[in-house]
Amino acid sequence: MNTAPSSSSGCGSGCGCGSAAAPADAAAAGTRSGPTATINGVALHLPGQRPAEDELRERAYAELLRQRAVAQGLLPAYAGSVAPELGEPERQILEQLVDADVRSPQPQEAECQRYHQAHAAQFTVGQALHVRHILFAVTPGTNVQALAVHAEKALLELTHADSPPGRFAQLATELSNCPTSTQGGDLGWIGPDDCAPELAQALFHTQQHQARVGVLPRLVHSRFGFHIVEVLERREGTQPTYAEVRERIARLLAMQSRARALHQYMALLAGEATLEHIALDAADSPLVQ
Repeated sequence: MNTAPSSSSGCGSGCGCGSAAAPADAAAAGTRSGPTATINGVALHLPGQRPAEDELRERAYAELLRQRAVAQGLLPAYAGSVAPELGEPERQILEQLVDADVRSPQPQEAECQRYHQAHAAQFTVGQALHVRHILFAVTPGTNVQALAVHAEKALLELTHADSPPGRFAQLATELSNCPTSTQGGDLGWIGPDDCAPELAQALFHTQQHQARVGVLPRLVHSRFGFHIVEVLERREGTQPTYAEVRERIARLLAMQSRARALHQYMALLAGEATLEHIALDAADSPLVQ
């Protein structure tokens, strides 16, 4: 079961960074050698064929659930030494197991109201920014510290009072790893749903930047790397009333509550298991929701 949220395929509506550069946290493709990871003595992969860490964790969580289902008599015992592949019938049983075991509280009215007060800007409708950026992409093998210093040096130049008007477009053409470099880094008009979540947070949901036009004073870190961002123009949106977004907030908080409960549940299963050559969040006692 993959609970990772979906995300934009690039930095913005006019950007192809999703295909142009590997995400900063992307695991290397394929398998690699390493010690055999096991859960309660059951191997998660064949010897010498250790998967990338993200895939290995997915296998580990699936195996923890499979062993839980076996203990409850929902799946037959398994005598193999390597975790079996799960078919659709087995996955449905694991889904039913989780639904039966995991309980998460529903958000109360006061909680929804507090969330709205703290995140009102998140629900603004019709807001858009005309943005350009310079992307310093982080790819496998990149010296991240050196790249950050390089990006900071360019940012310092662009935020200096004497920086000429055309310098941003010039540096974007010279330095940016985004396909928009040929347009001086121009992403065009974008809204919160048109860009990577990290950029949306910095541009639309951070209070100190909400009224700002110009070069942001700090680098924006995203899954693609480091961004120097300049807001050229701004279209103010309208904020709906609490009543208009109350159901949306309730669904959001319910999803967050469910995610916390699932994380706790898997941590408890991991805490009860014997893990070798794999690190998972583990807990030995239930946590208060």
